[in-house]
Amino acid sequence: MKYVLGIDFGGGASKATLLAETGEIKAVNTVEYPTSYPHPGFAEQNPWDWYAATCQTIGEILEKSGVAAGEIAAVSLDAATHTAVLADENFQVLRPAIYWTDSRSTKEVQFLRENFLDVIEREVLHRPDTIWTLPQLLWVRENEPEIWAKTRKIMFAKDFVRHQLTGDFVTDVIEAQGSMFFDYLRMNWSETLCGLLGFAGDDSVLPRLAQPSDIAGEITEKAARETGLRKGTPVLCGTTDTVMEVFASGAVAKGQMTIKLATAGRICVVTEQAFPSPYLINYSHIVPGLWYPGTATKSCAASFRWYRDTFGGEYQALAEAAAEIPAGSEGLLFHPYLNGELTPYADPKLCGSFIGVRAGHSKAHFTRAVFEGVAMSMLDCRKALEEIQIPHEETAAAIGGGAQSPIWRQILADALGITLIQKENTDSSFGSAMMAGTVAGLFPSLSEALAICSKEVSRTFPNPENTARYEHLFEKYRKVHDALVSIYHEF
Repeated sequence: MKYVLGIDFGGGASKATLLAETGEIKAVNTVEYPTSYPHPGFAEQNPWDWYAATCQTIGEILEKSGVAAGEIAAVSLDAATHTAVLADENFQVLRPAIYWTDSRSTKEVQFLRENFLDVIEREVLHRPDTIWTLPQLLWVRENEPEIWAKTRKIMFAKDFVRHQLTGDFVTDVIEAQGSMFFDYLRMNWSETLCGLLGFAGDDSVLPRLAQPSDIAGEITEKAARETGLRKGTPVLCGTTDTVMEVFASGAVAKGQMTIKLATAGRICVVTEQAFPSPYLINYSHIVPGLWYPGTATKSCAASFRWYRDTFGGEYQALAEAAAEIPAGSEGLLFHPYLNGELTPYADPKLCGSFIGVRAGHSKAHFTRAVFEGVAMSMLDCRKALEEIQIPHEETAAAIGGGAQSPIWRQILADALGITLIQKENTDSSFGSAMMAGTVAGLFPSLSEALAICSKEVSRTFPNPENTARYEHLFEKYRKVHDALVSIYHEF
C-alpha cells in the first residue's frame, strides 16, 4: 500500500492528512502553535513553531497509523499566503514572521496607494492593503533597519518549512501572487515593485518560481531524523491553503462556489479569468486556465477562537449552547473587525464590537452573536460579488474548520440564503495530499483523485423565515458600521 502526506499550516495549528491510494484517509493529526500580539494591530508567529509542529505531527501520524515511512510516496505542504520569513544568507531567521492579519503597515499602504496604485493595479490586480507582503516589508525596512540590512533571503510560510525538509529555495506562482510584488501579466517577480524593496534583479533574495505540483526537493538526512520520514521522499512545491480547499471541495469548473469558514472567511467563485476589483482577491487555480476570485472577511474562525481564548469554554459546548438561542441573538450584534476588515471596506482601522447588550443576555447569546456577526460579514461579501455580477451556482461547498459546526453552517445558509454542501473532507491538507497522490502516480489525474477520494455527506438548506430575519439584521449591521467607523479610526 502506498500513501501520501498533506500538511497545512493554518492560523493557529498545523494539520496533517495521511491518504491511502484507495482514497481512504488513514490518519489525521493536528498540533497547535501560538500567535503573538506584541502591540495593538500586530500579529506575529515564530517560523520555528511551524517546523516544530511539522516534526511533531508527522511523528504522531506515523505512530497512530502504523504506516512505515517507506510507504509514503510524496509529501506536499500548504499555508496561508502573505506571511514572509526574513532570513540572512545562511537562512537563519531574523525576526518573527508578520502574519497576514497584522495591520501595522497602514502608513505604508497609504504610501503605495498615493504613489504606486497604477502599477499595482495593473501588475498585481489588487489594491494595497495591510494583508499583503509588500507593505509589511516596507514597514520592516522603515522601522527595523538593522533587520532589513541583514535580510538576504525572503521565504513564505510553507516554503520555510519545506526548506527545513529539503534545503530548497523555491515558491509556487500562486503563493507569489500573494506578495504584491509579483507581476501577474509576466508571471514573474515585478521589477518595479521589487525595486521599492531594493532587490530588483537580485535573483538570490527571492525564491525560484515553480508550479504547485513540481517536485521541489527530497527529505534530507537531517529532516528524516527530525520527522521520521524516509530520506529521499519527494516533496512537492505545494501552494496556498485556500486553493487546496477549493480543489478538495470539488470546485474545479466555472461557476462552482466555495464558502470558507477558517481563520479568514472567503466566498470564492471558479472563473476563467481574473476579476480586478477593490472587493476581490484574485488567485490562479491549480487547474490550468482557471481562477478563483473571492471576497474575504478578515476574522472568521479567528473571531470564535479569540472569543473562546478570552472568555473560556470548549468549542462544542459553546456551539451547542448557542444553538438554543433564537436567530438574531435577541438583539445582540457582533462586528468581527478584530484586525480591521477586507471586503467591502478594505479598512484596517475598523474594530470589533458587541452592540445591544442587555441584562438578559447570557454567554450563549454572545456565542451565537459571534457566529451571526461573521455571517453578516460574509453577507457583505456576497453582496459585493453580486455587484460585480460574477456568474455562479446557487449552491456552495462549505469549507474550513468552522464549516464542521452544524449550527454555524445553518446560520450561514440562512444568512446567505444558499444551500451549503458538506463533503466528508475539504480541508487544505486533504487537498495537498490528493495533489501529492496525483504527482506520485497513486491517482491518474486531479479529477480522478476527487472521484476516488471526495464524498458528499450532507446539505444544509436555508430557512426562508430566518433568511428574512437576517436580512433585517444586516441592515442594522451596516448602520452600526457606518455610525462607528469614524470613532474606530480614533483608536
